[in-house]
Amino acid sequence: MIVIGGLTPAWQHILVFEDFRPGRVNRASETRWCASGKVLNAALAAYHLGGLVRVLAAVGGQTRRQIEDDLEVFELDYRWVVTESPTRVCVTVIDRARQEVTELVEEAGPLTQAELDQFAAAWREEVAKARVALLIGSLPTRTSPDYYRELAASACCPLIVDCAGPPLLATLNRRPFLVKPNREELERTLGCSIRGDEELRRAIEELRAQGAERVLVTNGPAPAWFSGPEGKFRFHPPGAAHKVNPIGSGDALAGAIAVALTQGKNIIEAIKIGMGAAVDNLEQLLPCRLRPTRVAELAAQVWVEQIG
Repeated sequence: MIVIGGLTPAWQHILVFEDFRPGRVNRASETRWCASGKVLNAALAAYHLGGLVRVLAAVGGQTRRQIEDDLEVFELDYRWVVTESPTRVCVTVIDRARQEVTELVEEAGPLTQAELDQFAAAWREEVAKARVALLIGSLPTRTSPDYYRELAASACCPLIVDCAGPPLLATLNRRPFLVKPNREELERTLGCSIRGDEELRRAIEELRAQGAERVLVTNGPAPAWFSGPEGKFRFHPPGAAHKVNPIGSGDALAGAIAVALTQGKNIIEAIKIGMGAAVDNLEQLLPCRLRPTRVAELAAQVWVEQIG
């Protein structure tokens, strides 16, 4: 079983405009609502790729019921910690004329100490049954950056960590199996600008020196860099047939890697499947509603280059 945990899901509003003009009245040609946020996106990606998934998230308010209604069409196994703060609403604005996507992110409201304790207890119960675990997403306002480190200590299976900044750094001495920041998140985590391949290589090795067993750094359509006991590699993703909505592509990658690991794939093959999932996500409007056949087709097109 794959256990995917996160404290900041979202109820997502997607608005599509043929020609979006800031500062003017704009009328959407298409509008959709869906369950989203990194934790739910990754769980949906893993579910659609055939993974046995249990998702643990903190949800509350009226948006909790809307999320449950949206997930009702899937057989996704979920467990909620119900919170006083309502689950946030985030907005995606897609401008077809300029092929631009703008994300309006509402920060998650604070959780009480009792809610955080309840989540930690639920995580310990769930992760005890897991073959692979994934901690994903930012922490709510006023949550200690050490919170994920406490959760990571409970994982006796391979743990993937997908977050950034102090919460990511705090998990490293727990020796997670894989950490997966994108390039901007890596810069924010280490507090530096990364210019060129050599600086990127050094930044990746800094995370490994602090305890991460493996590091995967993505950068949109550019090659992803990996370093681990298996060696150092660049993964060149295939091009998308058409670009619709990039939101959730990193989450799709994380969820797909988790599924591949439970299927006995090695980390190189798992990342190729994850890259295929990320591109498949880019080709669709709703995040992480993946198509297994398309993911396999795209994964076969990923070019893996050994470096160093």
